[in-house]
Amino acid sequence: MKIRNTILTLVSIALLAAFIWYADSNFDSYKIRILNLCAIYTILALSMNLINGFTGLLSLGHAGFMAVGAYTTALLTMSETAKQQNFFLKPIVAPLATITLPFLPALLIGGVLSAFVAFLIGAPTLRLRGDYLAIATLGFSEIIRIVFTNTQNITNGPLGLKSIPNNTNLWWTFGLALVTLILIKSLIDSSYGKALKAIREDEVAAESMGINLFQHKLIAFIIGAFFAAIGGGLLGSLIGAINPIMFRFILTFNVLLIVVMGGMGSITGSVISAFAVTAGLEYLRVLDESINLGFVTIKGIPGLRMVVFAGLLMVVVIFFKNGLMGTKEFSWDKLINFFTSKKRFKKKEVGQ
Repeated sequence: MKIRNTILTLVSIALLAAFIWYADSNFDSYKIRILNLCAIYTILALSMNLINGFTGLLSLGHAGFMAVGAYTTALLTMSETAKQQNFFLKPIVAPLATITLPFLPALLIGGVLSAFVAFLIGAPTLRLRGDYLAIATLGFSEIIRIVFTNTQNITNGPLGLKSIPNNTNLWWTFGLALVTLILIKSLIDSSYGKALKAIREDEVAAESMGINLFQHKLIAFIIGAFFAAIGGGLLGSLIGAINPIMFRFILTFNVLLIVVMGGMGSITGSVISAFAVTAGLEYLRVLDESINLGFVTIKGIPGLRMVVFAGLLMVVVIFFKNGLMGTKEFSWDKLINFFTSKKRFKKKEVGQ
């Protein structure tokens, strides 16, 4: 069974690589951008689901961690000339002015720096619970944004950064999304992951079993912040320009929406929801523009796509109270059993 599942997984990864190669060569820039956004939001959703879904914390500080990753990656990959052009009001601090690193090391440094910030935030706040933790993490996220707005010689203040090297492509986004999925899946399936689920279900019972609540919560918080920064760095490099306004609470809300829609505590749900929500919002833009059906032209209504999308979300919430997947996960065994049982059922019908 394990060998069969491993072979099927490797074949799926090979098919994904073939699809990325085909899409990168044949899709237009718009479709490639949507695919990149889908993969980036997959990373963000998985990182938030680790904190909110599997550990049971109510954290609303994801936008702050994304900002740390985005600014760090941008500053470390920009050329000296681009930095001089951006920092015309106040010169950039000396060490950053001459540093230019490759994309991957810059991403990892952004992730480590964000993890350190998460440690500083989590140490005093993770002893709180419920709404208090949500308010505290939201407050720290806003503090990070305000600090970035006022540090003119490091982040260029409210002007933000432009001319960021466009290193993000399908190979980077899907590759890092796959790595994130594998690492978080391995973490959840380990004894540490079982401890996180125990904390989510009942903290008192988990503590009585000898689980160190604060230590496990802090590690999950730090890992989630690391991957949030990776997503932020990819997003900044994809767009090519960032500013503090990008990292308001609405960005955290969008990621939380994906997690809730997919299912709190479901890796499969986060991946499906990330693609469905991101692609859905883009392709519903047709409702904001005029539609020519040949015999009649329907005038577009600005904002109609958000109304339709909100209606679809309400349908999902009503009929899928725990999200699309709940806490269920995809497995090869379930998929194969589904098809084999279906074949058996057809054979019985034919025999009758």
